Amino acid sequence: MGYDLTRRRVLATGAAVAGTAALLGPLATTASASAKPSGGGTRPTIVLVHGGFADASCWNGTIELLQHAGYPTVAPANPLRGLPTDAPYLASVLRSIQGPIVLVGHSYGGAVITNAAAGIPNVAALVYIAAFVPDQGEQLGVLIGTFPGSIIQSATTPVPFPNADGTTGIDLYLRADGFRAAFAADLPEATTRLMQATQRPFSASSFTDVTTAAAWHTIPSWGLVAGADKAIPPALERYFYQRAGAREVVEIAGASHVAMISHPGAVAALVKKAAVAVG
Repeated sequence: MGYDLTRRRVLATGAAVAGTAALLGPLATTASASAKPSGGGTRPTIVLVHGGFADASCWNGTIELLQHAGYPTVAPANPLRGLPTDAPYLASVLRSIQGPIVLVGHSYGGAVITNAAAGIPNVAALVYIAAFVPDQGEQLGVLIGTFPGSIIQSATTPVPFPNADGTTGIDLYLRADGFRAAFAADLPEATTRLMQATQRPFSASSFTDVTTAAAWHTIPSWGLVAGADKAIPPALERYFYQRAGAREVVEIAGASHVAMISHPGAVAALVKKAAVAVG
């Protein structure tokens, strides 16, 4: 299934998804307990975690397919304030869900799920979509330079902001002249203009934060390589998934970094494979 949603529809429906997840969290528990496949048993809840410069609406096409297949689905808003904030936040969301969880992360969201899932016993599978998969002690800013091909950092503009404790943080924004090439080259230009204008800033500290736990050592994983990714080099994605011992790796030739938008069918299919394997 190709990308057939306009950014305007994405924004409108994405707010509803993220708001429902935040305000009606207990409903995810109810859905997880009640949604049953035809063969019996309980379907796992799918939790989708976005990365930097994005919001939960980037999963809309994937969510639609997963819900149509009967999977309870939650797409929480990733704070994008760095791993020490984002991983505990996501862990709190995971603890609110009963029953098995298939945890999916895109881009920086892969680092968040890697840290957050450690010690959460009902996370049954990790699915990485064009994602970072760091090991304990690693930093994303170091990892992204281990293979050539990323242009994401050169396309960003740093913007200082005040922290509550009086220190200064740095937010990163993708510039209008680099957004499409670095992030979403396989989407229509009109769509990427809207995405760039509405992007969520990404804390620069995320590149220097140290991973403190790597859940993929004990939780089975799956991976999707975006073959034309200019944010995380495809070679780095392959390396991550091989190191993690991924049970299956799917590669989409020509896919940009936002493969879940341009190829939601392939993303949903991989998530469903993981759900079936651990269900």
